[in-house]
Amino acid sequence: MSAVRLLAAGEAPLLARPYYGDGDPGPIVAALAHVPELLEVALPFIGAALGPSALSWRTKELVIVRVSALAGCRYCVQTHTAVALDAGLSREEILALRLSLDYREVFAGAAERAVIAWSDAVAAGHGPVSGQARDGLRAHFAEHETVELTVTAGATLMLNRLATALELPTSPGTLSRLTSEGLL
Repeated sequence: MSAVRLLAAGEAPLLARPYYGDGDPGPIVAALAHVPELLEVALPFIGAALGPSALSWRTKELVIVRVSALAGCRYCVQTHTAVALDAGLSREEILALRLSLDYREVFAGAAERAVIAWSDAVAAGHGPVSGQARDGLRAHFAEHETVELTVTAGATLMLNRLATALELPTSPGTLSRLTSEGLL
């Protein structure tokens, strides 16, 4: 059960209703609808940070699943495990991102290993990121991509805290899919 009531379209404030479209907007929108002023700025930011960009969908999901696993966000790990499958990640790769396997043994590509090491440093570290993680990323990514990878990790951490603190529920459809994939 969520720590706050997830607002249905009919009970959402008028300023929040456009975000409901033709149905269930999902738990993040339904929670943020309590404060439409936050919803109006948060959703465009989240869309820009986590949505389509110069980085591949797969690369963004590497960051999102890994950071969510490090943060211990059940909702985000479960939800983005399904998204990561759609983005082409294998079951083994997802398990490595979720800390069940050593990613260095699962991911053969140096660029993807560098993204995961960077995600680890940004999500779990305190203070500046290590030179090793920074240099590893620089070997494969331009500065604008480094900025975007970092914003993706930071936005994910923000959503991890929101989803965890408010105990947002994972959709039954996602839970069913994860069960059928052996990833629940």
